[in-house]
Amino acid sequence: MITGSKDKKISILGSTGSIGTQTLAVCRDLGIRPVCLGARQNIALLEAQAREFGPDLVAVSDPQAAAQLSVALGDTDIKVAGGQSALIEAATLPQAETVVGAIVGVAGLAPILEAAKAGKTIALANKEPLVAAGELLTRATRESGGKIIPVDSEHSAIFQCLQAGKREDVTGLLLTASGGPFFGRSKKELENVTPKQAIAHPNWAMGPKISVDSATLMNKGLELIEAAWLFGLDASQIEIAIHRQSILHSGVYFADGSLIGQMGLPDMRTAIQYALTYPSRLPVAGVGKLSLNQLGALTFENPDRDTFECLRACERAASLGGLYPAAANAANEAAVALFFEGKLPFLRIGELVSEALERLSLPGEVTMENILHVDDIARAFVREHY
Repeated sequence: MITGSKDKKISILGSTGSIGTQTLAVCRDLGIRPVCLGARQNIALLEAQAREFGPDLVAVSDPQAAAQLSVALGDTDIKVAGGQSALIEAATLPQAETVVGAIVGVAGLAPILEAAKAGKTIALANKEPLVAAGELLTRATRESGGKIIPVDSEHSAIFQCLQAGKREDVTGLLLTASGGPFFGRSKKELENVTPKQAIAHPNWAMGPKISVDSATLMNKGLELIEAAWLFGLDASQIEIAIHRQSILHSGVYFADGSLIGQMGLPDMRTAIQYALTYPSRLPVAGVGKLSLNQLGALTFENPDRDTFECLRACERAASLGGLYPAAANAANEAAVALFFEGKLPFLRIGELVSEALERLSLPGEVTMENILHVDDIARAFVREHY
């Protein structure tokens, strides 16, 4: 046990999702009581979490759900707040030192930006803040003296590997990807893919939306944009390799030609716990020791950008910069939603993201107002053209 770890003050935004529930599992193992839990809805689970951990505040962005939860927790001293402003309150709670950002979608953007302005340490899992507003978030963090510690396994790996050398000696990054459930398939073979097949990830236990993003390689494209902002490199300096075993989580290239990589079993709790306990390391309950002898072999291949068009679209968005990454993200979210509704073929997701980037004119400064405007028009474009 780290000295004082039980007294660590954290706020978890997105506590009912996949990352949120795993973060609470880490808190349970380390004896940490979160001071705040936040979510959009899922009141039954949120109530159970609140009763177990006894936070000071529970924030629910859906006002009606918040009212229901307030009644359900009426026999406790836990404060319940509702509306989007409640998530802002959760992200800037004075007693919270670390804010875990795990709300999927644009709803998680404003709270994390406010946490950055407040000088918090942000354990960042959701992609939207850096993808859509990387310029704003990195500036706010720099000006406030805050810190971003990535929770994504790939970015956590890079963060860890950077401890091996000086930043000025870094020449590039390696992002690894499992390839998802459809690695090696042709476009013809993917014409009739179902949501059930798309979320069947071979290595990682993740939520349904991010599982589809992994299947389309959109997830890796978004991670490339994130990595460029997080580590201050151009997207052209970031290499992507398909690594089916998900053991080498990512790496850093240094000036002497060395590649320093981080390996471990594919379990998100390792990256989550490291973000909460950095710079210390502790055993992670339920996660075993990696044995290379048992694995036997690790393989690496180039991604298929022709079949998995989302990756190429994200690389284009990164090169265009400005508001284009926000458009790519929003178009993808809208397309994935239609795919889950059975209204959109799997391969059409990548086509629509590419079309949105080609056909939408997105001039203007990167501001919250413009980001939200672009988010709206990119979603509308997908709904009109699917």
